[in-house]
Amino acid sequence: MFLQALATATPTDRFTQRECWDVIAQSEARKGLKDRSLKLLQKVLLNDSGIDYRHFALSNLSRIFDYKSEELALGFEREGPALAARALATALEKAGLLPGQLDALFICTCTGYLCPGLTSHVAESLGLKADAYLHDAVGIGCGAAIPVLRAADHFLAANPDATAACIAVEICSAAFYLDDDPGVLISACLFGDGAAATLWTGRGSGQALRASGFDTLHWPQHRERLRFTNSGGKLRNRLDKSVPGIAAQAVQTLFDRRGPGTFGDTIAHPGGKDVLTALRTVLPADDLADSAHVLRQFGNMSSPSVLFALGERLARRPVENDLWLVSFGAGFSCHSCRIGPPES
Repeated sequence: MFLQALATATPTDRFTQRECWDVIAQSEARKGLKDRSLKLLQKVLLNDSGIDYRHFALSNLSRIFDYKSEELALGFEREGPALAARALATALEKAGLLPGQLDALFICTCTGYLCPGLTSHVAESLGLKADAYLHDAVGIGCGAAIPVLRAADHFLAANPDATAACIAVEICSAAFYLDDDPGVLISACLFGDGAAATLWTGRGSGQALRASGFDTLHWPQHRERLRFTNSGGKLRNRLDKSVPGIAAQAVQTLFDRRGPGTFGDTIAHPGGKDVLTALRTVLPADDLADSAHVLRQFGNMSSPSVLFALGERLARRPVENDLWLVSFGAGFSCHSCRIGPPES
């Protein structure tokens, strides 16, 4: 399938890491934390964690850790479709297309649940035709963007004259949770909100980039090291200190079997500073500059992050050799594909 446009969107409200610490230091939530937990939060938020800014759709930071579960669910229902629609509207404008010209819409998320899913809400708000194929992918985690591209690739292989949209959107601020677990605390310092939309056709034209060579890996033996759990009706992120090493092993496994061809840059999901450090040890001569830039400007947005990084790379210079996209997350799962010139 062939890329026609890529666009991103973030909530208007942006916060520095210091502003996040100042809010925690003055919030009611701090009263339930041990001193060592507060010191860990302070250390991460006030030192170089690889992140300067994060965007939050639920922007009342004074209550960010005090929302009831119903408030968080309603926040996702309000903000998720709106942010996804904004990213898609920008992508359509870039491609010179109208919403009614879309034949399929694929959306992934893991930070909230709607039934019918986000695709129904976005299709209604933008005015997609009634027979557009709608496909929601929920629960894949941070790595979800690439499996959703793969699903669109299958759709377009069966319908080569069609146009499909893929959106990765996360309202991580609707899944914030705070307790004394170090993984929970680190998570509170990493995640931000964002959406990325891509448009694809089954037939190429001009210099449209081609997505191909999809691959995937699942290691359920590591599931408990990175996943959402339920705590009092809220999503609670479980993040083990071993995750950077596991991510590097998984990426190396896919890297070693990515097949023949000439490759340019690797575009990786920027899970965090330690994750990028671990990835650099298994990706020869790759500084992951675009991934690091996205992490610094937006934090870890979960599934949209790898597409933000792809957008950064596409804006810098033309693609002469295949880019290698790789994302990973809960499961433990890892996914990859090529993005390259049409003749590749």
